[in-house]
Amino acid sequence: MERLIGKKVYIESYGCTYNHADTQKLIAILEGQGCTRVGADEAEAVVINTCIVIGATERHMIRRMRVFADKELYLTGCMPLARMDAIESACSPRIILPESIRERYGSAGTPADGAVGIVQIATGCVGSCSYCITRRARGAIASESVDAVLDAVRTLAAGGAKEIQLTGQDVSAWGIDRGERLPDLLREIVTVPGRFRLRLGMMNPATVLPILDDLARAYDSEKIFRFLHLPVQSGSDAVLGRMQRGYRAADVLAVVRAFRERYPEMIISSDFIAGFPGESDAEFAESIALLREAAFAKVNITRYSRRPGTPAAREKDLTDYVRKQRSRRLLAEADRIYDDYHSRRIGTETPIVVTERKAAGSVVARSPEYMNIVIREDLPLGFEGRAVVTEKRRHYVIGRRIRDRGEHI
Repeated sequence: MERLIGKKVYIESYGCTYNHADTQKLIAILEGQGCTRVGADEAEAVVINTCIVIGATERHMIRRMRVFADKELYLTGCMPLARMDAIESACSPRIILPESIRERYGSAGTPADGAVGIVQIATGCVGSCSYCITRRARGAIASESVDAVLDAVRTLAAGGAKEIQLTGQDVSAWGIDRGERLPDLLREIVTVPGRFRLRLGMMNPATVLPILDDLARAYDSEKIFRFLHLPVQSGSDAVLGRMQRGYRAADVLAVVRAFRERYPEMIISSDFIAGFPGESDAEFAESIALLREAAFAKVNITRYSRRPGTPAAREKDLTDYVRKQRSRRLLAEADRIYDDYHSRRIGTETPIVVTERKAAGSVVARSPEYMNIVIREDLPLGFEGRAVVTEKRRHYVIGRRIRDRGEHI
């Protein structure tokens, strides 16, 4: 970063919310060093914040590196931490370690960015998933202190953030290394003054289970979106064992029931891997069955991708045809669930907060369950009100704002 002073810089960012938070921090650091952000054609230097979670993403990173190989190129993110051999085969960039970004910026929270802010509550995880290269990049869990998290939340809330995202590789593992627990952190955060809601990031079922009852109770607060991202990966106990996930399919359903009994309309999201090595037809059918029973309202489906240096990389892959077919079957079942969930919401009224501006003349708002609602009106970011759901799309709904008498915006 010391070389990036007073330069015109082009930045590309890939991957998870945690990565994008690092990008926001890096932008603030570079602006403080007199840099200006420009398009690729004008750039004197290029920064790519990399992701390598699957092979296709890594290949895209290499293609982007080669595009900018003749410029002053900097890389950060997971790739320099786990795949320097692949980087060196493509080009010779300078490296910005993610840790150095966080140290230089000096806060767990990002700069204020409209209505949404991010707080990185931990890096790394406690798992040992046999297919995952992210653990190799990010290492063991390292949690931010309660005070650091609270300071970041206070700063974002005071700056007008309406949605504060708590992010990490495994949010429910926060505090394990410090002898603390996520529900206790949440109880502290919701006492912070301000009109904001927390959106909690990805949580491994294995680290949710020990805190399940207290975590479900913590969601009673109106300052927490009733949204849970619970990556399952497979519905087969045998496959979960080979993945080294640390839980069974029944445990996942227990988590889903605990939340849905308390919050019937809660949105629970999940991830599935299609075609893990050795997955039989019967084991894949168990994934379909789990997806159907849990009725996840959002699902990220990934075809298994061998990652170098992981235990699963030593196993024989299923054919690309099988992986593709299984991915399509999971997607078809997920689409049916989305359609059913959104159909049931038509005609319902809900509180909303506007968090994004996507297209001219319309905004994206969120319900207390984090439902994605497009309002065809040019409302300001942070606007709070009520809306009625009028139409459904597969991945979002259309809403009409309910106007108060005499209201002016």
